[in-house]
Amino acid sequence: MTVFLGLPARTAPAARCDCRRCPWYSGPDADPAVTIAKLCSGCNADCAYCGCARTETTASGSPCAGCPIRCGSRTDVAAWMRDVGDTLEFDDISVTGALPAGLPTFIPQVDGSGVTELDTALHWPAYAVGLRRVFSPQTHAIYPRWQAEASAARILGVPDTTMTVLSGYGEDPLVEGFWTARHRDGLIERIAALRFDLVLAPNFSIYGNWPRAEHLLNMRRSLLLAAELADAGVPTVPNLYWYRLEDLQRYAEWIGENPPPAVAVNVQTVRENPNWDSWALPGLCWLAENLPTTVPIVLNGLSRRDRVATAVALFGERLVVISQNPAQYALHGAVMTEHGREDLHARVPDAFARSVRYMAGLLPTPRLTVRAGGG
Repeated sequence: MTVFLGLPARTAPAARCDCRRCPWYSGPDADPAVTIAKLCSGCNADCAYCGCARTETTASGSPCAGCPIRCGSRTDVAAWMRDVGDTLEFDDISVTGALPAGLPTFIPQVDGSGVTELDTALHWPAYAVGLRRVFSPQTHAIYPRWQAEASAARILGVPDTTMTVLSGYGEDPLVEGFWTARHRDGLIERIAALRFDLVLAPNFSIYGNWPRAEHLLNMRRSLLLAAELADAGVPTVPNLYWYRLEDLQRYAEWIGENPPPAVAVNVQTVRENPNWDSWALPGLCWLAENLPTTVPIVLNGLSRRDRVATAVALFGERLVVISQNPAQYALHGAVMTEHGREDLHARVPDAFARSVRYMAGLLPTPRLTVRAGGG
């Protein structure tokens, strides 16, 4: 269970990223009355928000009201700290559970429509669906289709023996809305009632030009949300996002003490090679070297042949890949091949099946034999 520590408000990040007064930078030296682990090595040099004009008078009052960034200068920073349990540490969080037996190493992500036709041509053991297909960014509620008293498999139109995965990623407004609404109208309980075989917990963004306090808050929120889903009986995998080496080291320490069923990394936004080379690949290499070998890793959005090969070399049989490329290509009658995209003007189900088999062939042998009639 997740237990909030209820520490006093002075554990909030310092205003204007003042490291001299920030408990997360100085640790106990900042306030001997509070024992806090040093979590931060200092502010971000290229942060566009540090030293904001929060005290300036504007027509709408405090500029914080229209700012999407959480930092020590916010007038409501205490409320945000209370929302995450008054701490930025991980040691009170635990994500328990297990991966579903026989989860395949490749899981195609679909948009939720026409899945019956896709599966008829493929008979694949598992499908994923994205958060924005289930949760509305406008109403911050589950779409009516998903409010039926039925399992996710039934709603998608696949056999009950087919595993379903909720890929809890999306644009910032979507995941922020999910965080805000998670205790409203039984949202987490509604997700649990859908009986997904696995949920990849939403991840909250970490950008280099954001204050370090936002990084620390978002890393904790990602793990907290995973823990809340797991506490509701949802098979959940926490998402890892990082910016510095110290972030990876904190994750590794937490995982070593509280091993989750697996960890996930969302790489679907890492399209350009410089971002892959400077952020994703170094972090994945570090995780491969430092995570327990018994902890599987789920990479969401991996599709390029060379990157898949790199991931296989790093993680071997503990790697699971989720990608929506087969479904996207199939909409245009195209398939994925070793030479890249090939436009065949094929039927959507046939193109989808061929691309899924291609992607699966790049990965180690699946842990589940495909149902009879499949490929």
